[in-house]
Amino acid sequence: MDISFALTGKGYVIVAADTTAARSIVKMKVDEDKIKVLSPHLLMAYSGEPGDTVQFSEYIERNIRLYQIRNTYALRPPSAASWIRRALADSLRSRRPYAVNLLVGGYDTSTHTPHLYWVDYLGTMSEVPFAAHGYGAYFGLSLLDRYHDPEASLEEGLATLRRCLDEVAKRLVVNPEKYKVKVVDKDGVREIEI
Repeated sequence: MDISFALTGKGYVIVAADTTAARSIVKMKVDEDKIKVLSPHLLMAYSGEPGDTVQFSEYIERNIRLYQIRNTYALRPPSAASWIRRALADSLRSRRPYAVNLLVGGYDTSTHTPHLYWVDYLGTMSEVPFAAHGYGAYFGLSLLDRYHDPEASLEEGLATLRRCLDEVAKRLVVNPEKYKVKVVDKDGVREIEI
């Protein structure tokens, strides 16, 4: 029952994910952070099988950090997304593939542009202006298609995200109680209350 949304705007990427950890009909935790900060200007929302998501996200986080230590600079978002996609595709061809869906968002400090990538468990990647994973995608993608503006301010982007979250709350039978929202822009990653 993971739900995650992301959208780009004028100089920022907003990523939101629910905070519920559940298995079957049992809710085990309501404060799970499903958005991993990979570098000062890069973050990743993950969803899928509980063990796979944690193991894969920590593997990605550590390897991107190792790259930064070895080379004294962080990977730019397009390069990081390509490496993440390749790691997921390689695992698919192994004995133990990861069942993980990702939204990778970042701000490229060299070109001053936001980037958002949609990655699924099969290693398919696409750069998109907005994205969603989980049951919330059934309701949110049509709203994002209608109301998303690539030149929107942060406040307008948050209002669009709020529309999606309200629609999920109204129409989905099992509604998550809380969402964690993080923004990445020229100043780095920060968490926002919504």
